[in-house]
Amino acid sequence: MGTGQGTDMISFKDFLEEKIGLWDRIHAKRKRIKAGSGERMRKPGSEGAPTKQNFIDAQESAAWQRKEGKSESGGLNQKGIASYRRENPGSKLSMAVTTKPSKLKKDSKAANRRKSFCARMGGMKRSRTSAKTARDPDSRINKALRKWNC
Repeated sequence: MGTGQGTDMISFKDFLEEKIGLWDRIHAKRKRIKAGSGERMRKPGSEGAPTKQNFIDAQESAAWQRKEGKSESGGLNQKGIASYRRENPGSKLSMAVTTKPSKLKKDSKAANRRKSFCARMGGMKRSRTSAKTARDPDSRINKALRKWNC
């Protein structure tokens, strides 16, 4: 990479370490071209240019955002949690505490996670949902609260 380019450019090593998608690479290249790198965008169909399938693949979202990553009873399933961790390295997301509160030891890690989740989601249910959603037993928030025994 030449001199005089912005400090927001990343090294190739950093580029490989981050999981940068197709559109991120396209925008980065356009930015380099605008800064005067001398590169050119490839013509569609030429060697090395993104194919139609590349664009289709880039549009697919992670499993945790789609139905296949969500549990019918509320929250994420194992596949959803795995895809979330892949997209968010360093995440400590773990499965819901589904044990009944009477079976949990007081002040155990699981009991404290459950208590914290219930307080947080109960507040969100009150402040961020409509009355219709709050009453709907099949809403995602009510399913999650039931799953955590809130």
